[in-house]
Amino acid sequence: MAELLAAGPSGVAGAVARAMERSAPGSGASWYGGDHTDFRGGVFLREVVGVQVVVQEGGTAVPEAMTGLPPRPGGFIGRDRETEDLLRALDPDGAQSAAAPVASVSGLGGIGKTALAVETAHLAWERGWFPGGILFIDLHGYDREPVTADRSLRTLLHALGTPPEHMPTTTDERAALYRSTLAVRAGERGGMLVLADNASSAEQVRPLLPGDFRHRVLVTSRDRLPQLGARLLPLDELGTREAYELLDRALRIADPHDGRVGDDPGTTGRLASLCGHLPLALQIAAALLAADPGKPVRELVAELAEAHDRLDQLDDGERSVRAAFELSYRRLPPEQARLLRLLALAPGPEVSDEVVAALVGADRPPVRDQHALARAHLVERGHTRGSWRLHDLVRVFGAGVVARAEGDAARARVLRHYLERARAADARLKPRTEDDEETGPFRSREEALAWFDAERAGLVAAVQWATDRQLAADAVRLAGALGEYLDWRRRFDDSVTVCGAVCAAARRAGDEAAEAAAWNRTGTALRGNRRLREAYDAHRRAHDLYDALGHDNGRAMALSNLGAILGDVGQVDDAVDAFRLALGLFRRTGDRHSEAGVWNSLALILRKSGRVDEALDALRSALGLYRETGDRPREGRARHNYAVALNARGRTAEAVTACLDSLDICEEFEDWHGAARTLYALGLVHETAGDAERARVRMTQAADAYERAGSPKEAAQARRAARLTGPAPTGTPAPAAPPDRTADSGPPGPRPPGVPGNAGP
Repeated sequence: MAELLAAGPSGVAGAVARAMERSAPGSGASWYGGDHTDFRGGVFLREVVGVQVVVQEGGTAVPEAMTGLPPRPGGFIGRDRETEDLLRALDPDGAQSAAAPVASVSGLGGIGKTALAVETAHLAWERGWFPGGILFIDLHGYDREPVTADRSLRTLLHALGTPPEHMPTTTDERAALYRSTLAVRAGERGGMLVLADNASSAEQVRPLLPGDFRHRVLVTSRDRLPQLGARLLPLDELGTREAYELLDRALRIADPHDGRVGDDPGTTGRLASLCGHLPLALQIAAALLAADPGKPVRELVAELAEAHDRLDQLDDGERSVRAAFELSYRRLPPEQARLLRLLALAPGPEVSDEVVAALVGADRPPVRDQHALARAHLVERGHTRGSWRLHDLVRVFGAGVVARAEGDAARARVLRHYLERARAADARLKPRTEDDEETGPFRSREEALAWFDAERAGLVAAVQWATDRQLAADAVRLAGALGEYLDWRRRFDDSVTVCGAVCAAARRAGDEAAEAAAWNRTGTALRGNRRLREAYDAHRRAHDLYDALGHDNGRAMALSNLGAILGDVGQVDDAVDAFRLALGLFRRTGDRHSEAGVWNSLALILRKSGRVDEALDALRSALGLYRETGDRPREGRARHNYAVALNARGRTAEAVTACLDSLDICEEFEDWHGAARTLYALGLVHETAGDAERARVRMTQAADAYERAGSPKEAAQARRAARLTGPAPTGTPAPAAPPDRTADSGPPGPRPPGVPGNAGP
């Protein structure tokens, strides 16, 4: 409960004096070597904390060592900034501590609050800041029976030397005596530090606050305690370097020659990640490794990664991450406990307020409960306002305590919410005519894109619920609503993930049409990542499935995509043959929009192989079809390609006009990557015309647009080209454009009925 630090003459000193009297000659007590007193018959509080007594002339007893702090935490690492912040908050001469004599360290269970507080208290003691001594008390705030104010005051008064017969009977009287005793102590010896560990509420701490400004109070809690008027210091998980050092130091404390962490730093980083960079979890992992010196770090990593419940593994027999979280969880009111369980099921690393509302089945998010969980450090605010996230291990804990029926119902609600919103946003991204009605929750294309951007991670994660048969249908439909957006934003990795989930679900359901469409879109995404061999195989599988189904439109799309890849690897004749076959099939099915995409892709191959006039004819066909079908965004991309072909033919004035037309469309639809490509092409056109200054300006603008589009590599290439641009000798090639072959390919075609996520050429 409490380990003593010290007391004044009326407290411990008085008790020491009485003990000395009992040990005087004739008292029946004895001295041991002249420097120890016999305290038999004395009153001791829990663990005995030794107080060395120096006997001065006149028989006055003065306590010399006056700290009842627990030992300094072994292997304490990192937290340099936090330690300095806390020392500033405790500094008796600091303006910060004078304004707020109470400091509160808060954070998730297992985050290392007590270790930081104890380490900082030792540093303060070494600096001589608290000559009156230090009191430490564990309030057991999250146990089933937390220490009450009455018990804590009784314990501290005992520690300060109040004999049992003088102990007041009521809490208020004990609080008054406690404050007056501390005031006397401050006058006689100086200020004290009271370290109240593991508090669960302000009510537990408030009676322990001294009335004298010379004293300081340091509190640790899993909850923020703003009611105390304290300097609040929330504690986060360790950084990657600190986690690595903690693991290494913990193993070397057990065995100075244990170099497993240093021998495999990459795997150690993975171990730290699986432990959520939580100090308690890291200490347990180190203990598990120390207990088995022959066990490689990679073996423990594999056990954690493959475990059905990671928390089962993070238990060394004495410490348990699950037990630490359970202490916080069981204190929650029912609605907050339910919210925590459901938040653990949320798709994506962060969850927005609108998804929280869907999870709990309400029209609005439970704001009060969300903020209560945040104060308890069980939920953290996300990177944007109105978003929330859980620590990785808290998510594992929450998912482990949710009932199957409760979880299935919550995930189904989220999928329905996402599907409704994604379809509405997708409709805003599609070409529109003047006759289309302005309906739905998104008033503009910009709003739709902003919603997709904000929810992207959650949407992609929700599609992966397609592995659950009960959720598969809605998850696959959701994938279909994401295709246009992921293509537009060039999120190729996300597309591969989404298509993989859809493909697996379609194969399990025996839906060959949906599987073919998923393979086709997978190939397009893989090509975007320059994984051409895998992309070719994916499109080949799509083609074979469509061929077996007699699905000409799908087969044409697969052929066009195969043609694009063949062109990428220099097989021009085979590529042209594939495109011509696709054109014939699209004409047969009447798919004018996809036919435009094939003409665009064919033109690129023709231009690159030197057949510029044929390329220009193909691009004119593409532009006419895009205007006919009202697809302005892809018309803009085709105009870019048209400008490049015109420049290759030496028709620079027309090329400039085509570039500017393309740029207008890109900016209209916030296609910053397309704008960057067109600006770069415009720079090349100006350079061809001998206008180096304009060329440099346009290439610099292209670099800025690439940065805005999230393409730093292309931005760096554009800036380098701008620096190199200048008058060049005849025959010197212009700087190459940043590689962007994927944008050369045609658009997704319209999706055949019942075929979600269909990728076009």
